[in-house]
Amino acid sequence: MTSRSEPDNDAGFTLIEALVALALTGLVLSALATLTGQWLPAWNRGLDRIQNNEQIGIAMQRIAADLSAAEYVPPSREQKRPLFDGSALSVTFVRTALGPNSGIGLEIVRIGETTDRGRLVTLRTRAPFAPFPPGVSPSEQIRTIDPVVLLRAPLRLSFAYAGPDRVFRDDWHDQDKLPKIIMLTLHEGASDRVLSVSTVTQLHVDAAAGNKSGNDTKERGKDDHGRMKENEKPNAPAQDGS
Repeated sequence: MTSRSEPDNDAGFTLIEALVALALTGLVLSALATLTGQWLPAWNRGLDRIQNNEQIGIAMQRIAADLSAAEYVPPSREQKRPLFDGSALSVTFVRTALGPNSGIGLEIVRIGETTDRGRLVTLRTRAPFAPFPPGVSPSEQIRTIDPVVLLRAPLRLSFAYAGPDRVFRDDWHDQDKLPKIIMLTLHEGASDRVLSVSTVTQLHVDAAAGNKSGNDTKERGKDDHGRMKENEKPNAPAQDGS
């Protein structure tokens, strides 16, 4: 009796099945590539926007910290007004030197808008402070160095200044005191939209050192003198009981 051969249960895929599997794999990979191509640029744009906002926030914090450290320093012995010149687009002031390349002492800092390669940028520059010779204006004497770009176009930074009356104006020239508050307004390009990172900063010092304390000392001296007079009043003579 002739025995029949049994079918092989370990047979592999047929050629048609392999081709179908490859086609399905290609479709899946193509769909993933399409989705990734559409999603990845949006992801990069969002990431760039977040990093840009962080850099803008850091720059605004640095500018505010710089301005709050402004000190009442006259440019020379002959002049009593502080070296501070503020306009709508730039400000120049004196502060304690800060940074690894700065020495001990004071430095003149200028923060303002200028042109770099045909584009507007907000730049921070500095110069070591030394008393000016008599008859020399600050614009002739100041030669700033170490430029640092803080903001780039289309961003534009403007300044406004207020004294004790808290009324803001666009300039602060030849004043006997430093402004009390400085407003930093950041605009975006041609739309002139004000960004939320705009802020105000208060100066730690707005008058010459010793003025207020000197007045207080005089007042205290008067009070002390007055109390001393009160204590030094002669005692009334004792009544003679006899």
